[in-house]
Amino acid sequence: MALIVQKYGGTSVADTKRIQNVAERVAKTYDAGNQVVVILSAMSGVTDKLIGMAGSLSDMPDKRELDVLLSTGEQTTAALLAIALKSMNYKAESMLGFQADIQTDCNFGDARIVDIGAHRIKSGLDRGEIIVAAGFQGCDAYGNITTLGRGGSDTSAVAIAAAIEADMCEIYTDVDGIYTADPNVCDKARKINTISCDEMLEMASLGAKVLHKRSVEFALKHKVLVYVRSSFNEEEGTMVVNGENDMERPVVSGITFSKNEARITLKRVPDRPGIAAAVFTPVADADINVDMIIQNTQAGGTTDMTFTVSKDDYKGTLSLEKEIARKIGAEAVLGDENIAKVSIIGVGMKSHSGVASMMFDALAKENINIIMISTSEIRISCVVAEDKAELAVRVLHTAFGLDKTE
Repeated sequence: MALIVQKYGGTSVADTKRIQNVAERVAKTYDAGNQVVVILSAMSGVTDKLIGMAGSLSDMPDKRELDVLLSTGEQTTAALLAIALKSMNYKAESMLGFQADIQTDCNFGDARIVDIGAHRIKSGLDRGEIIVAAGFQGCDAYGNITTLGRGGSDTSAVAIAAAIEADMCEIYTDVDGIYTADPNVCDKARKINTISCDEMLEMASLGAKVLHKRSVEFALKHKVLVYVRSSFNEEEGTMVVNGENDMERPVVSGITFSKNEARITLKRVPDRPGIAAAVFTPVADADINVDMIIQNTQAGGTTDMTFTVSKDDYKGTLSLEKEIARKIGAEAVLGDENIAKVSIIGVGMKSHSGVASMMFDALAKENINIIMISTSEIRISCVVAEDKAELAVRVLHTAFGLDKTE
């Protein structure tokens, strides 16, 4: 007997027919002798609809009340699945975040999980129940409902799996696994059977949308075995594992891209101690995440500083940096929203030289100019023009031997 956590995304529970299909899949897992905890997202489109309703009443809805509102999406699907399972004569109990003792900080809209008591979940399992928990939500120290932000249900599932020491966390979605590239962009992309948490964390951080970064961080930290597969077929999925296989790994496991990028450059900044802090501290204080940073020293005691932020933060950051530039005596502030980041990821890069030059050469042959570069031990990212991003993905996919074989 295994203890299995199953998470179903919004498309998997988009209507009552699909919820019934989920109930049958859950029942099949239970009938095989397993203990089962199910984590659910809201029905596809419901969260956006609720945000729209709040927006029709206020230009800036109160964040606490917005969390109360948005949590009802997952509450609905959890109750409906429990009803479906009970109608099939299975013992089931639905739980909201606070009932599952998911304790978070007080950051409404993007709360972080502090701890999971899980006593009620474990008691229900001991009674032979199927536990159906609402994803995406928790409760702060003051009893307020909180939501976990983008990808929150994935995070809920992996965190609960860690808390109850589950044997596996299965993430059911509308794709049948993790691919070497986005199949919608690269028709030669192929499904990966096994990928390391380190690789998956990089891919999730750099544009892959199958798993959210925070869920992979939990899996890596707590050694949770994650299995990504489709809720619409019985195809084998992708196993996300801690550590690396002893077998020889490919140099590059996957290609990702993100068009949610913008670039800001401060021209001729005085080159003296404390300037970097003056440029970036106000950005950090505004809760804006900076990604790639490049500094080019110029003659005459000045330097150019270039960095990237998300498109969502572009206008606010640009305005902030113009004020900073005035204070520190920089010559100008330039911005560009028409960029994208393309990345290659693979633990095999640790033991192979020449990977960067191979990447740069492949892009050059297609006349794709590289604007910025950043690297880690298992990743190389290049900023390119936005209209060249998808071509870059296909070019690199072929260059590193990831294309499907006929």
